[in-house]
Amino acid sequence: MFEQTFKNIDDILHKDAGCTSELDYTEQSSWLLFLKYLDALEDDKASEAELEGKRYRFILDAPYR
Repeated sequence: MFEQTFKNIDDILHKDAGCTSELDYTEQSSWLLFLKYLDALEDDKASEAELEGKRYRFILDAPYR
């Protein structure tokens, strides 16, 4: 499952100008994975706070999420 997802990401990034090898876009792939992790973490924390009747303050402002 994850293998195909990474292959799709690699295929898209490989088509970008200036990317000639997998090493060129490893940083970009890592950054995308980090942002996805942060988004999921924020959603979990917001849901948890809502269940407890508390207000959750997101790390990133709405336009950047």
